[in-house]
Amino acid sequence: MSAPISRNSPSPGSPSEDIAGFDGAEALLRAWGRGLTPDPWLTVSEWADRHRWLSSRASAEPGRYRTDRTPYMRAIMDALSPGHSAQRVVFMKAAQVGATEAGNNWIGFVIHHAPGPMLAVQPTVELAKRNSRQRIDPLIEESPALKERVRPARARDSGNTQLSKEFAGGVLVMTGANSAVGLRSMPARYVFLDEVDAYPASADEEGDPVALAEARSLTFAHRRKVFLVSTPTIRGLSRIEREYEASDQRRFFVPCPHCGAMQWLRFERLRWEKGKPETAAYHCDACEEPIEEHHKPAMLAAGEWRATAKPRDARTVGFHLSALYSPPGWKSWADIARDKEAAAGSDEAERVFRNTVLGETWIETGDAPDWQRIAERREDWPAGTVAAGGLFLTAGADVQKDRIEVDIWAWGRGLESWLVDHIVIEGGPADPACWAKLSELLGRTWTHASGAPMTIARLAIDTGYETAAVYAWARQVGFAQVAPVKGVEGFNRATPVTGPTYVDATIAGKRLRRGARLWTVAVSTFKAETYRFLRLARPTVEELAEGATYPPGTVHLPGWADAEWIRQLVAEQLVTVRNRRGFARLEWQKIRERNEALDCRVYARAAAWIAGADRWGEATWADLEEQVGIRGTEPDRAEGQAPAGRIHRKPGRRARRVFRSSYMG
Repeated sequence: MSAPISRNSPSPGSPSEDIAGFDGAEALLRAWGRGLTPDPWLTVSEWADRHRWLSSRASAEPGRYRTDRTPYMRAIMDALSPGHSAQRVVFMKAAQVGATEAGNNWIGFVIHHAPGPMLAVQPTVELAKRNSRQRIDPLIEESPALKERVRPARARDSGNTQLSKEFAGGVLVMTGANSAVGLRSMPARYVFLDEVDAYPASADEEGDPVALAEARSLTFAHRRKVFLVSTPTIRGLSRIEREYEASDQRRFFVPCPHCGAMQWLRFERLRWEKGKPETAAYHCDACEEPIEEHHKPAMLAAGEWRATAKPRDARTVGFHLSALYSPPGWKSWADIARDKEAAAGSDEAERVFRNTVLGETWIETGDAPDWQRIAERREDWPAGTVAAGGLFLTAGADVQKDRIEVDIWAWGRGLESWLVDHIVIEGGPADPACWAKLSELLGRTWTHASGAPMTIARLAIDTGYETAAVYAWARQVGFAQVAPVKGVEGFNRATPVTGPTYVDATIAGKRLRRGARLWTVAVSTFKAETYRFLRLARPTVEELAEGATYPPGTVHLPGWADAEWIRQLVAEQLVTVRNRRGFARLEWQKIRERNEALDCRVYARAAAWIAGADRWGEATWADLEEQVGIRGTEPDRAEGQAPAGRIHRKPGRRARRVFRSSYMG
């Protein structure tokens, strides 16, 4: 066996000697030598420090990437390197700690040093397109090592499109978790799943998007790498928490600058004077000495990841990080204390704080409120009238075998709401007279406190029972005022209502393709919101007299709402159930037989969302006040009229037109 050749230049007697005498021969030989030299064996973090440049389009700190800026990301990126034994890397984290850039470093490393098919998944196809423009294109353009490997998008047949980047030995395909076609389009050695808690429950009704995406990598066996990243959401529903709990649950331990004790940072150890978040300091677990913000860089540089649990799968490693670790110049401890104080008193703000700052799941309160306590809060105002703060009406209709139950709700600023009417239409979906009465309800008016007559802006009707009959009726009366809805389990706070999608309908025995519009409602979101609103603390009579107002979301119930209806409103509770694999999920279960009032409330709330109430600005609310003949300060209320916020009737004006706002579609 001959000894290995240790040099890259041509040996004596090689054909290159014949060309040594012409101009440019030296450059040619150098290029030949570089081509024979193997690429250095780098980890992802080493590659990023050597080759990655951050663009001003995609980063607040443009220039050369430095892992030392976020030392905690080194071990996470290196676990994605081919030389690391892990096949699945899970990162549950707070917002803005550098996770997305770490994922982009991995993409760059794959293109440059470990080419192969790669799938990058965002929550939606639209977000995938946006990420391609704002993150991936700058990644390639600003890093010379990548720019020479991916041809410009303007080149003919370049393989560089918005959702696909071809390079020697591989391809990067970007798609959305809502596209089953995109998730099953190709085998992938590398899978990057970003913000998995924002993924839909199912991709085009074909199953869990995470499972579909991971299935693309199974043919690569031990050579595959899957990176799951997300800010968590709700306990029992969070995908990233489920994956993290199945891992070795690593925490980033840092030394105390005073005693040297290693510890991972907990929010409970951050302390400050009430009302003075600028005094925030972290107190050591061991010596209780306060640690100031200026100690953080040295602590992070000396930190290390330590496993805190035994993994269910030895091939999976998991990391958790809160914003307490954010490097100087990003999110300070004072900022975190300020966020915590600002969130006090609001469940929604507290949830955002826990998810995005602490990187932890929110425990949804699903215990049913006490119906007797709610009954005690009933208010007296004339039956069939709309309180002064109610600016538009929606209805929720629940179809039963022998009847259709309808609740009419008025909505005001801050989603404050008032129950206006409860109607039971006897007969059921098989009775044409029942549908005729429901149609008449769409044209009926209710009198506002200002004297203005109001009609239902939008009625949402459940399609779970006698779907064909519901579609036929909705098509007959028109989809401008009626929204057929389908309830699905699960929480989706960003978009609790999606659609409309066009579905087939059967009209007079004839199948009509795409004949109906269907909206999908994440009912868990609105049930939890309703319970949260019912629990809101209310100002006392004395405080109201002094000018206090009800908090946003307050639910006002009239005196005529009987005990049975109130029991139905709180007829379910949220419980945690576990499947055979031990994974927890949240599920609404009945604690009473009848729950029509809760269902109607959810549908009416969905109708308000469809109408746009969650997205309206000040100008829209002011316009609605104009239409009912009131404007913002304190309302003129008749005796017994429920307080409704800071609005009052315009002097000398009593609007008499029917309320059909252009904002209601």
